[in-house]
Amino acid sequence: MASRIADPNALKALRAKAQSAVDLRSGPKEMQIMVHMGTCGIAAGARDVLALLVAELGKAKIDKVSLRQSGCAGLCDREPMLTLTDKSGQEFRYGKLDKNKVLEIIQGHVLGGNPVVKYLIDA
Repeated sequence: MASRIADPNALKALRAKAQSAVDLRSGPKEMQIMVHMGTCGIAAGARDVLALLVAELGKAKIDKVSLRQSGCAGLCDREPMLTLTDKSGQEFRYGKLDKNKVLEIIQGHVLGGNPVVKYLIDA
């Protein structure tokens, strides 16, 4: 039986992809995004929100954002939610998220610095 040796370039690409996902979650950054992943959030689609954030932030090579998970925020009827904290410490909570809303938040708030007011919720 012949042994199979993995393509070194494929391994390097896989390592780079994994490292970019780790980089999103480590160290102090200019902005932090917390995806609320309690049972209610997961049932409402928080995993999809988190996966989309990881993919889009990585694809755009946005390195000023730290991406984290938390438990329930106590606003089950507003899930899936994320809380964005800017460099001044101000928090912005977004709720009832879907793919299009997350993409708009990335463009408007993360990249543009302007909160997307129509998706903000009162905590």
